[in-house]
Amino acid sequence: MKFKLNYMRRVLFGALASISLLFSAGLALAEKVKVAGIYTLPVEQQWISRIHKALNAASDRGEVDYVFSENVANTDYERVMREYAEQGVHMIVGEVFGLERGARKVAKDYPDTAFLMGSSFGPVAPNFSVFDNWIHEPSYLTGMVAGAASKSNVIGMVGGYAIPEVNRLMQAFMDGAREVNPEVKFLVSFLDSWYDPPKAKESAFAMIDAGADIMFAERFGVSDAAVERGVKAVGNVIDTAGDYPGTIMASALWHFEATIDKAVSRIKAGTFEASDYGQYSFMGYGGGSLVVDESLVSAETLAKVRERESEIMAGMFRVNVNDARPVSDK
Repeated sequence: MKFKLNYMRRVLFGALASISLLFSAGLALAEKVKVAGIYTLPVEQQWISRIHKALNAASDRGEVDYVFSENVANTDYERVMREYAEQGVHMIVGEVFGLERGARKVAKDYPDTAFLMGSSFGPVAPNFSVFDNWIHEPSYLTGMVAGAASKSNVIGMVGGYAIPEVNRLMQAFMDGAREVNPEVKFLVSFLDSWYDPPKAKESAFAMIDAGADIMFAERFGVSDAAVERGVKAVGNVIDTAGDYPGTIMASALWHFEATIDKAVSRIKAGTFEASDYGQYSFMGYGGGSLVVDESLVSAETLAKVRERESEIMAGMFRVNVNDARPVSDK
């Protein structure tokens, strides 16, 4: 059964009896969707910043009323979810990687509220939908750039947590690098933190000292180390080339707009239901893209990358999804 929100009922029931049902539906479509974001880190953090950017854009277009809470501890997250639900927001957006069971329990208690959550697991009827940044496709392409550019045949990779959402991006990057450079080896480490630039920087220094001449900057701090040691880096989720000119060769970008726009349209139509929104992060939906500093990449490599990119967009090449934890080559 399709999930009907209070959003629709409030508008339709409040319409004058003399107004036709069609006009009432038009009023429903005109009402702004009330969205609350709940984030465990500051909105400047790279992953969260993409959600925040997309919701601000929807707010600027007049489609949503957007409020948010940042730096919410996992121990406090369920309480904040309940507070927003009690306030009558139509949709709550956030990330529940550290409280999967608790978040689903809250959603069950508020069946008339839509939940759209970054999660490692699946949706739960009627109202708990999930998403993540499935940008394995552009990650593969950045791997091609890095693999072709490495002269030492050693690439360093520093990740946050070894969870499927991170693993699949790193694995795709490694596959792309191996396509163009079968001799390349990888040094891999995880911080067990989403935000620890000093630790990320130290891990990167150790890899560079061990011979890495390209760094995969999954976390903040890695690119700083690359700049200080004079090696190149590849970005993830956001484009930081302007902050590190001459260092960031390419980046795999995540665009949350396709995901949030689909969810908002379903709420307005009264058809929101528990779904996996992961596909809306694919390149074909505009959820992922590649950006390249062409001054740092050879014309030959760029041609190969653009050809592979075209094949992905045309559905003629499928990037393998591997959620296993990547490890260093021995």
